[in-house]
Amino acid sequence: MSKPSIQKPKQYNWLLAIAVITLAVVPLIFVRGEYKGSDEQGEEAIKELNSDYKPWFKSFFEPASPEIESLLFASQAALGAGVIGYVIGRYKGRAETRSNQSNQSQEQQPPDDQLPE
Repeated sequence: MSKPSIQKPKQYNWLLAIAVITLAVVPLIFVRGEYKGSDEQGEEAIKELNSDYKPWFKSFFEPASPEIESLLFASQAALGAGVIGYVIGRYKGRAETRSNQSNQSQEQQPPDDQLPE
């Protein structure tokens, strides 16, 4: 027994694409100024509150430029997404295998009224 496939109209795909593009472009249009990361904003807030604050430790690796820092951050995000995708796919595959095996075992058994007495 196969599951019926539900096909969505292509309109939904276009609407989703437009929504994603809108969500990406609107902040660029309406928000003016420099975009800063949360680390930099936090550092500035600490300096405003307590000007003689000294960090507990110093970073052991400082990227040469902001571009390299962005590259490392993006690489980390891509690697994490890949690991999460692999784990989800693996568990989904296991669940489908178990489901297929249970369906096959039920199909191989004769119905109760055809069992020999």
